[in-house]
Amino acid sequence: MTLYIGLMSGTSLDGVDGALAQFDGAVTTTVAAAYIAFPPLLRAELMALQASGDNEIEREAMAANQLAQYYAQCVAELLRVSGRAPQDVRAVAVHGQTIRHRPELGFTRQTNNPALLAELCGIDVIADFRSRDVAAGGQGAPLVPAFHQALFGKEGQPRVVANIGGISNISVLSGDGRVVGFDTGPGNVLMDGWIHRHRRQEYDADGAWAASGKVVPGLLDELLKEPYLARAAPKSTGRELFHLAWLDARLAAHTAAAPEDVQRTLTEYTAVTLADAIKAYGGGADAVYICGGGAYNSVLMQALGAALGNQVMVASTQALGVAPNCVEALAFAWLGYRFTERLAGNLPAVTGANGERVLGALYPR
Repeated sequence: MTLYIGLMSGTSLDGVDGALAQFDGAVTTTVAAAYIAFPPLLRAELMALQASGDNEIEREAMAANQLAQYYAQCVAELLRVSGRAPQDVRAVAVHGQTIRHRPELGFTRQTNNPALLAELCGIDVIADFRSRDVAAGGQGAPLVPAFHQALFGKEGQPRVVANIGGISNISVLSGDGRVVGFDTGPGNVLMDGWIHRHRRQEYDADGAWAASGKVVPGLLDELLKEPYLARAAPKSTGRELFHLAWLDARLAAHTAAAPEDVQRTLTEYTAVTLADAIKAYGGGADAVYICGGGAYNSVLMQALGAALGNQVMVASTQALGVAPNCVEALAFAWLGYRFTERLAGNLPAVTGANGERVLGALYPR
C-alpha cells in the first residue's frame, strides 16, 4: 500500500484540488481531499498569461512561484486532515497550470515550480506529465481516460465518464478494455467568463442565472458551427480557442439577446456538444457519469440528460463512490504512482501518441 498526493488546477483557474490516495494493486482509495482557492490577483495573472504580453517570462516565473505556495498549502491541508506526515507520502504528483496548449506546434506549457514545491513540502514531486506524450506525437491530452478505465471500467458494461471542467472531455469505456477519449469542447469556461463579465461572479452556482434565461436558437446554431466540433478524435483544446473574444465574434448578430439568455444558451452549448460527442463515440453506453465542477450545475446536468434522451442515465461519479471534484486530483496521484512504477500513463488511442510512455519528471525532496 502506497500513499500519493495528486494536485490539479484546471482551466477554470479557480484554485487547486488535492487528493491523498492509497494504491494497493488495482484498488484506489481516497484517504483525504482538500481545496485551496486562488486569490483574485493570481487568477487574473494566470488568465493574462494565456496570451503573449509584456515581460511574460518573468511574470510567468513569479506566478509559478506563487502557485507552488498554494500547492504546498493544499499538501499541508491534506496531511493535516489525514493525520499523516510528509514521510508517509511517496510523492506529490502535480499537474501545474496550463497557460498554452499547442500540440500542433509540438508543445504544451503547464506553469509550475516543482523544485520549490519539493523544498516546501519535503516530499518527492512529480510534474510535467503532458510533455512526453506531445514529444511522442500525441496531443498530451486528455490524460484522465487511462485513470477512468482503471477506476471506473467494468467488464461487459459500456459506460461513459465525462469531465466537465473549464473544458469538457469524455472517456468511453467499452467494457472490453478499449478506451476512446478526447476534449469535446467547452465545459464551464464560457459560462464562467460570461457571468464574470456581467455579474462579477466567478461561476454560475448551480446554474441559477442560466435558469432565469432561455436558449437563443440562432445563437446556439452559430456556436455549433465551430470547426473543432467536427474534427475527428484524437483532439484536444483549451482557452486558446474557447474564450470571450471567440464568443463576442459570434454574438455580433445577436446583440439583442439578454445576458441571462446568453448564459442559458452557453449552458445548452456545453450540454449539446458533450451529448453529440457521446452519441457519436459512446458505443451504446446507457450510463454517463459526470465529474468536475459541471456535476454541481443542475441546469447543465438536466440539459445534458435532455440532449441524450431518456435511454441514457446521467449521474455524477458520486454514484460510483467518488466525489466529482476529486476525480482529476486522484487521476494525477495515479499518474504519479504509474511514474514511480515505470508504467505508462498515456493511452495512444486517446492522445494519438506513437506509443505508450512513462509520463512525468521527478524532483526529489
